[in-house]
Amino acid sequence: MADAYPITEHVYDVIVVGAGGAGLRATFGMAQKGLKTACITKV
Repeated sequence: MADAYPITEHVYDVIVVGAGGAGLRATFGMAQKGLKTACITKV
């Protein structure tokens, strides 16, 4: 049986959980310093 979705591997320096004001600011600040960042939130 084929997978429903292809698997993609991602590598990050930092993963921030929560896209409120503090989470977005933290993610943006670390990205400005050159870190590869991801911000995860619920929809």
